[in-house]
Amino acid sequence: MILTTTIIISSLVAINFLLLKFSCNKVKKASHKNRKPIILRTERSINTLAPRLAATGS
Repeated sequence: MILTTTIIISSLVAINFLLLKFSCNKVKKASHKNRKPIILRTERSINTLAPRLAATGS
């Protein structure tokens, strides 16, 4: 009984490792020709108008 359970669990673990080995997605490496630097322009100036103060008369 214990021997049968051990054999079944061992075979399931072995099948699991085989499935893990052969089912991984292969990622293609990017070629060196397509590597261009990405320039992000984070510095943006905001043009705000200076508030005009009204004459208070004092």
